[in-house]
Amino acid sequence: MSKTKVLLVDDEVDFATTLAERLQIRDYEAAAVCCPDEALESVKNDPPDVVLLDLKMPGTDGVEVLKKIKQISPASEVILLTGHGSEQSAAEWAAVGAFDYAIKPADIDSIVKKLERAMEKRLK
Repeated sequence: MSKTKVLLVDDEVDFATTLAERLQIRDYEAAAVCCPDEALESVKNDPPDVVLLDLKMPGTDGVEVLKKIKQISPASEVILLTGHGSEQSAAEWAAVGAFDYAIKPADIDSIVKKLERAMEKRLK
């Protein structure tokens, strides 16, 4: 079976790069980009299995980026990364296509569990 392809989108370059490296060690094919435009281009050219998307980036609304990702690649699952989550927010995000969310700073084991669940959903 091929490796799960993960795209990390976060304006905190060190965070995104470190998380991508930690996922690669766990046998994921992970890449990091630091802006929504790069993310959308990457999704168009090589759709990932799962996108880890920061909700708050300068000059953009993560929910709008989520909607665009789902338009380009409906099969890609999107897990939002946020500093502030709530049940209400989670319901709103799910309504526009988010698979799940993780509170930053996210624990690597928690993220891996969410990635596994996202892949289980994709494979059904």
